Amino acid sequence: MTAKMRLIHWLCRIVLAAVFIYSGYVKSELNHSTLQFASAISGYKVVPEKFVYPLAQYFPWIEIALGAWILIGWKIGWSSMAASGLMLFFIGLLSITLYRGIDTNCGCFGFGDRITWKTIVRDGSLFIPALYLVIESWIRMRKKQAALTPTASQT
Repeated sequence: MTAKMRLIHWLCRIVLAAVFIYSGYVKSELNHSTLQFASAISGYKVVPEKFVYPLAQYFPWIEIALGAWILIGWKIGWSSMAASGLMLFFIGLLSITLYRGIDTNCGCFGFGDRITWKTIVRDGSLFIPALYLVIESWIRMRKKQAALTPTASQT
């Protein structure tokens, strides 16, 4: 991996890790925000009410764990794939909510941020480093497999 590629790799990991850790923290009980996050989840009108509070209670910890895994590089291919999937889910959820005309709080990075096209573009831009890490991981894995596979001249 070239120095430029290594720099891009690390920038993507740091950005993603910071986003997920910060996002999880501001919604978590560590920040005393579980009820506010539950209110934001409820505003989307897609989750049955009995699941809103448990989701608000545990989901921030999933974000924090995912951010930590990306930062330390644990199973980076799988971690970045999970981050990509989560970002696509968020983009889809925000888009559907906006399309339905529901005026609600995003709850992405705190509270008081209404869902707009700007919110969707912001989340879309955060999808880019996650996707980069997925593709880079896949390419690296393919190169490693190719190096381990004997060629016809070696057999």
